[in-house]
Amino acid sequence: MRWTNRREKFRKLLLESSCVHPGSVYDPISARIAEDLGFETGMFAGSIASMTVLGAPDIVMLTLTEFADQTHRICRAGDLPLIVDADHGYGNALNVMRTVEALENAGVSALTIEDTELPPAHGRGNSRRLIKIDEGIGKMKAALEARFDPNLVIMGRTSAPAITGIEDTISRAIAYEKAGVDVMFFAGMKTKAELDAVSEKINIPIMLGGATDELSDRKYLASKNVKIALQGHIPFSASVGAVFETLKALREGIGPKDISHSGSSKIMSKVLRNDKYDYWTTKYLGDI
Repeated sequence: MRWTNRREKFRKLLLESSCVHPGSVYDPISARIAEDLGFETGMFAGSIASMTVLGAPDIVMLTLTEFADQTHRICRAGDLPLIVDADHGYGNALNVMRTVEALENAGVSALTIEDTELPPAHGRGNSRRLIKIDEGIGKMKAALEARFDPNLVIMGRTSAPAITGIEDTISRAIAYEKAGVDVMFFAGMKTKAELDAVSEKINIPIMLGGATDELSDRKYLASKNVKIALQGHIPFSASVGAVFETLKALREGIGPKDISHSGSSKIMSKVLRNDKYDYWTTKYLGDI
């Protein structure tokens, strides 16, 4: 597959002076839609993976194999550079190495490794805490060592802004940059003051997730070296809502022809790449 080309494209994106929103994708069709609409990159979140693959909430139930399999389905469907949320690397630093290997082979252009203590320990409920910085550094270094294609982007992720505060955030960012990560991903940052403080201390590109309205101006974000800013994962919840309303209408007796929000035949043909399959059918199976 053409993994290297899309990885090179993603790395060029990190060199641009602008900040982009990735398209939140979760399967081959959503990835093709994002690519057709012109999104520069896609994002496949661990939370959405748990929902789409298991029908389960984001409580770290998904296995690496399940995540990598769905990731590969997304990557092979087109040429959209894909960022994936690899959570905590599915274990310790050695597990992180296995995770990087599996996701690199699946075709991702970038992956994030976070320093949250996962899965939650017994007795902690829904409370979150971070692993020690030294352990986080070990995970980042392990991820980098496991990388085979140098074009694959390794992102260090921390939720410190929402858990331990800005000083710890800065300490972790500096440490992970020194370890060699290509990008820092901050989850839960809320204010310009926080971003200003962090961006002054590191030199590598930044990705933001779960940011507030105060951090929505892309020109400002770009000025702080934020290259990618997530917008949540609305497409999946929108698709669930559409399926619910469609099935509800059919159950209540509304005829299929009266369902107005279904995908048109033109859209379906495009996302299924019918033209390619028609060509291949004629070329290799004859004009049937």
